[in-house]
Amino acid sequence: MSVRRRGGRRHNEDTADLNITAFMNLMVILVPFLLITAVFSRLAVLELNLPGSSTEPADPQDQVFQLEVIIRKDKIEVGDRNQGLLGVYPNSNSGEYDFDALSAKLSELKRHYPSKTDASILLESDIAYDTLVQVMDRVRIEEEVEDDSIVRTDLFPDISIGDAPVTGQGA
Repeated sequence: MSVRRRGGRRHNEDTADLNITAFMNLMVILVPFLLITAVFSRLAVLELNLPGSSTEPADPQDQVFQLEVIIRKDKIEVGDRNQGLLGVYPNSNSGEYDFDALSAKLSELKRHYPSKTDASILLESDIAYDTLVQVMDRVRIEEEVEDDSIVRTDLFPDISIGDAPVTGQGA
């Protein structure tokens, strides 16, 4: 059935049915395949806090252990905000940080202060992000090998990050 238009052209009013069977078959096979082969990524989010102000003088009775790990270009310093430095770990000759000595000191401090869970990591400018992550891992968790398996123990999981004091001012 055709209808004549003004322009002299014929317009076919018959509509064709769409055959989507082949497309549906493709989807039935493709969707499970994509779901099985998909790589599901896992994001780990670590909540960080800013360190508190240390400008106010504290009473000697109120002074509690406040762990500070200061990352400098040539060394890592571990200290107490109130007592001062507890350990200094210079870089090796190749310029690598001594993460093993840092881990040993943090384990020792955890044995002395078992209920302590917070620590401040203070950085000088231009410290590599990878260095920060490695120090954060060492501060948060201790890994020991026992019976051919790795045992992880929490050290100081509540981490604050800030700027390191200028050299010469101490921890």
